[in-house]
Amino acid sequence: MDEREKLRKFRELDDAFAEALRELEQPDNALDIPTGPPVRSLETLDEEERQREREALFEQRLQALMQDYAQPAESVSHLLATLKSLGKIA
Repeated sequence: MDEREKLRKFRELDDAFAEALRELEQPDNALDIPTGPPVRSLETLDEEERQREREALFEQRLQALMQDYAQPAESVSHLLATLKSLGKIA
């Protein structure tokens, strides 16, 4: 990159910085500052972790029952769909 290009980029950066400072100085200006995802509380994170653990445990128990009773996944899926349609499970 030659010196002119470096100088042009520096001016662009300087102009952008000056514009940002002017916007900050305006008290009635609502800034559109990009932020990340909302911060979740530790309780929420703990509850999500507990939910994942419950789901994993349920999956393990279901797999063991399917193996004990020699039931294929399609049969169990059909049974669960029937129970759900009857309102027996949510």
